[in-house]
Amino acid sequence: MHVTVPPISERIRSLATASAPTHVSLDGSAHAARGGVDAAGRPLLLVKPGEPLHAIPASDDVVVTVDLAATRTLGGIDHPRGLLKVHGWAQAVPADQARDAAVAVAGRCPDEALFAAVEGDPRGPRLFRVDVGYVIYLTGQESGMLDAEDYLGAGPDPFLDAAERILRHVNESHRDQLHRAVQTMLGEPAPEVWLWELDRYGVTVRSGIEDPTLIRVPWPSPVDGPEALEQALSCLICTH
Repeated sequence: MHVTVPPISERIRSLATASAPTHVSLDGSAHAARGGVDAAGRPLLLVKPGEPLHAIPASDDVVVTVDLAATRTLGGIDHPRGLLKVHGWAQAVPADQARDAAVAVAGRCPDEALFAAVEGDPRGPRLFRVDVGYVIYLTGQESGMLDAEDYLGAGPDPFLDAAERILRHVNESHRDQLHRAVQTMLGEPAPEVWLWELDRYGVTVRSGIEDPTLIRVPWPSPVDGPEALEQALSCLICTH
């Protein structure tokens, strides 16, 4: 049977890659968080002096839940794509891995404190990594839970970086063409139209702002690379 959407584990990993931590909960209370997600999908937290995690000894871990939020900027306004709650165990990033962790965090949350965190002074900012126990997801269309094996065993869409670049370009420069293509496909007028998600299996278009409709258009078969992805989207826009 032809697959038209990514496996849910792959989709959640893709969302995690595009997410940033917003809150971390421990000992029954929630606190604002900043950080990123590493290549394995594990949350990374930049913790500054005075914050609850900061006092945890390097050899210890603590049970936490980290909220990860993914958004899409449309017309200068951020719209939520999904919320992930990652439950697991936070532990200080080992010194020999701190630089790689800081680079991953900087991609989502630039902060001068990252330089101090890499230096390893226990009195200064510290980097923590969360080993995943399970992930609860809410995407607006779907909700559920992935255990660590399913979540960590999957990967994001293999062409995610290219997809995000192409998506931004179309939304910034070719929305008139996209709008005409969507109206032709629907056979009726459509409100404001944007690309919402783009992956190797197809594209999701968002129509409307206040009460949006999501329209999924699958490719005839999954694409096998960034150039094929760009060509598939170009054919969709230019032939409708």
